[in-house]
Amino acid sequence: MNTNDRRWALLSVSDKSGLTELGQSLAEAGFGLLSTGGSARVLREAGLDVTEVSTLTGFPEIMGGRVKTLQPKIHGGILGRRGTDDAVMAEHGIERIDIVVVNLYPFSETVSREDCSLAEAIEKIDIGGPAMVRAAAKNHDHVTIVCDPDDYPALIERLPDSPDEATRRSLAVKAFAHTAAYDGQISQWLAQHDSADELPPVFNLSLDLERTLRYGENPHQAAGLYRERGRPTSGLAGSQPVQGKPLSYNNLLDADAAWSGVQALGRNAPACIIVKHTNPCGAAQGESVAQAYDRALACDPTSAFGGIIAVNQEVDGALARSMLERFMEVLIAPALTDEAREVFSTKPNVRILTPDEHVPSATELRAIDGGWLVQQADRIAADESEYKIVTRRSPSDEEMADLRFAWAAVGLVRSNAIVYAKDRATIGIGAGQMSRIDSARFAALKAGDAGLTLTGAVMASDAFFPFADSIETAAERGIRAVIQPGGSMRDQEVIDACDANDMAMVLTGRRHFRH
Repeated sequence: MNTNDRRWALLSVSDKSGLTELGQSLAEAGFGLLSTGGSARVLREAGLDVTEVSTLTGFPEIMGGRVKTLQPKIHGGILGRRGTDDAVMAEHGIERIDIVVVNLYPFSETVSREDCSLAEAIEKIDIGGPAMVRAAAKNHDHVTIVCDPDDYPALIERLPDSPDEATRRSLAVKAFAHTAAYDGQISQWLAQHDSADELPPVFNLSLDLERTLRYGENPHQAAGLYRERGRPTSGLAGSQPVQGKPLSYNNLLDADAAWSGVQALGRNAPACIIVKHTNPCGAAQGESVAQAYDRALACDPTSAFGGIIAVNQEVDGALARSMLERFMEVLIAPALTDEAREVFSTKPNVRILTPDEHVPSATELRAIDGGWLVQQADRIAADESEYKIVTRRSPSDEEMADLRFAWAAVGLVRSNAIVYAKDRATIGIGAGQMSRIDSARFAALKAGDAGLTLTGAVMASDAFFPFADSIETAAERGIRAVIQPGGSMRDQEVIDACDANDMAMVLTGRRHFRH
């Protein structure tokens, strides 16, 4: 097939958003439309004249569509340098392709399904698409590459002219990022498919800027919120505020701690957590979410001032009014009643998020001097198969319920962490002290400041007790049961101290440091 100097646009996309409008605009601008498979069908159904790639190349699609565009007449048309390769193109009957519109098979969306098989994943590895994207991006001096439907309007606006050099270069940069991220997602998934508990030899992470933040942790630091490419826009990062000023870097950090924390605390009951500087200053379950809020607030009402509140059930008008009795920065809740929205609208600076779901990350990353630390995210498991009661006295049913709650809560606190709890509510939190005994003393001090008694309460420690001094401190204040990982060379001394004070102790076998 030879159509002399006709301008061609090649359209082959998995995401068909805006495809019809783009095809119509290109046709009106005088471009011939080249396409394949489903893209060609959508364009034809819109009444557009479409030339199949196989017609241009004279070679059919084969192997169930695995080979469609891997042809010299396609890649020559994309890679040919205008003014340099014209004679070679004419000799071999290669048509000029000036615009390439390609996005790739939805690999990430496919493998995000829990039931995705290896065979399904393999079939969603695009070969021809990335080849065309890279070819067009390489030859961006002459060819426009568009791989994101969000860029269609700008392309349409420029027609019948081609985008200028700066725009073509910008689109090429975006295209190379697109294929790099795509290959990274594939290699990452394949590396971890059969060894989910192992870290891959190469860690690929591609992030798109979701929005620029006013500043970082401090005003002199630039900051932005990025979202992992290929993941649905959901969870906290994808949640749009119901009202309020834009969230700051610190707001988002605290909101993440609060939202993930309330999920851990409220698996089977209404729950609330109040967070400051990523640490809980109060957490509770209740018969209702309103009761959970009141009990979380009672733990440390002073620190809760200006805090971030997260609940795991809908907020109604009465609870909204109660929350607004004191200054708060952010509320995260799955839903609000119309009355609650009306109440909060009287305080328009309060930021409110209603994430559609909780989307925890499987891994955690931190930058250090010259490298990165990567680890599996810590999940506070509800599995009690490894729990051991190591004292003469076993916890009562009521104490065991409090120990479960305290164990979930202490895993949310910066180390060294001690939590005192009673009736599924924190009544004293010791966070971030350099010695465990100081955390135990500080938690007791905070309980006293709030007018709460520790008599009959339980204690949780995020790591083992190196000495029995924390047990003695707890016993003096009326603590009746303790939960901790164990593993100290002085475990027996700690157990003996519990027995001497008629305290029950449970060892979980799992530590929950948080730094």
